[in-house]
Amino acid sequence: MGTASKALTLLNYFSRAHSQIGLSDLARLSGMNKATVYRLMGELADHGFVEQIGAGREYRLGPAFLRLAALREKAVPMRELALAELTKLSELTGETSHMSLLNGDVLSNLTYSYAHKHGTMVMMEDAEVLELHSTGSGLAVLAFSPTPFVDAVLSKPLIARTPETVTDPAAIQALLPKIRKRGMAQSIGGYERDVYSHAVPIFDAGSHCIGAMAVAAPVSRMTDELRSTIQTELALAARRTTRVLGGFPPDSFPKIKTTDSPVESELT
Repeated sequence: MGTASKALTLLNYFSRAHSQIGLSDLARLSGMNKATVYRLMGELADHGFVEQIGAGREYRLGPAFLRLAALREKAVPMRELALAELTKLSELTGETSHMSLLNGDVLSNLTYSYAHKHGTMVMMEDAEVLELHSTGSGLAVLAFSPTPFVDAVLSKPLIARTPETVTDPAAIQALLPKIRKRGMAQSIGGYERDVYSHAVPIFDAGSHCIGAMAVAAPVSRMTDELRSTIQTELALAARRTTRVLGGFPPDSFPKIKTTDSPVESELT
């Protein structure tokens, strides 16, 4: 293993749970002697990839990663990455897929994809704003957001978009534990009548929910087979999107299930 490879290997020991690591621990984890680790970390520090902090002089990732992350965002924009996943998702499910990002206390539509498999499909609007209480995407975001944020959103007047929109804060709060357990939200007619939506949250590098990816289909077309396909493919696509954007699901996020066991609706 070359010097560069050894140095890069050391960086792999940093994680959300271990954002700061001391020299002795790095040597123990890597199996290298302390002198070698000290030299490699010194070279990484010279280029801004790590820095030492505190009385214990522990290492943490340095500012060079911010510059590289900015360059990657410019070279591979979020919308482009999301659209690539959404296009595949629509092809696999035969239905409309979309991704939205949290903007204050609403969601802003980032991009979407149509399957063009059927004569009728759920249509989206560019830069469409989605409320959190009335959409599958919004419920997915609320389920994985801090309690003060959820309470603030639900304390405001909640608009009934359709007769099926749930506007009772207590009823919405009751849905959230089930969504957290399953890692996926569902909404039947909550934002638009006769639309059945599944949604999975998207997370950033700090495991904070920043938005959601969803698949929307007409209620009349929803069968057990289609529901199972959507749930499986959407969960996989959302996980890939979180990862390619540099994010991490929280440790409590449920593992992806690829079996043909449909998720029970939160609305039943």
